[in-house]
Amino acid sequence: MRKLRNLFLANVTAQAQEVAHINVSELIPAMPESKAAKTELEKKSSTLDASYKTMVTEYQTKLTKYQNEAPTAGDTVNETRGKEIQDMQERIMLFEKNAEKELGEKQLALMKPIMDKAHAAIQKVARAKGAKYVLDSSIGGGVIMADGIDLMADVKKELKIN
Repeated sequence: MRKLRNLFLANVTAQAQEVAHINVSELIPAMPESKAAKTELEKKSSTLDASYKTMVTEYQTKLTKYQNEAPTAGDTVNETRGKEIQDMQERIMLFEKNAEKELGEKQLALMKPIMDKAHAAIQKVARAKGAKYVLDSSIGGGVIMADGIDLMADVKKELKIN
């Protein structure tokens, strides 16, 4: 009976060594490329935000002016101005939509090579450690318990991250 138990424990231990884990949510922000991507994304966001604020300020200025002048302006002028205000609102909404899309695409373009590099480093280190499976131990990553090999230190070393 004892031999059977020892054989079972040896088998379980061997299988456990085939599984490793890493917190990808911790690794990616630690990579220098992520910091550079974040800076570039913030710069793009600031540029778009400045353009948006300029459009909104122009809209508010015209709206206030037109509202103040509406009682003395004729129906034709008020109608033309109303159409102009409506067009400005539509341009602002379109700008918001396009800016959001542009930022999302930029983030995706910046993060893909970083994710690919991290993935390659994880695979290299996992193979060197003899792990056959690597689980993401990030919150929500699908891991309930992570007692396997933690690759964080070795992957950071591979990526030359302090």
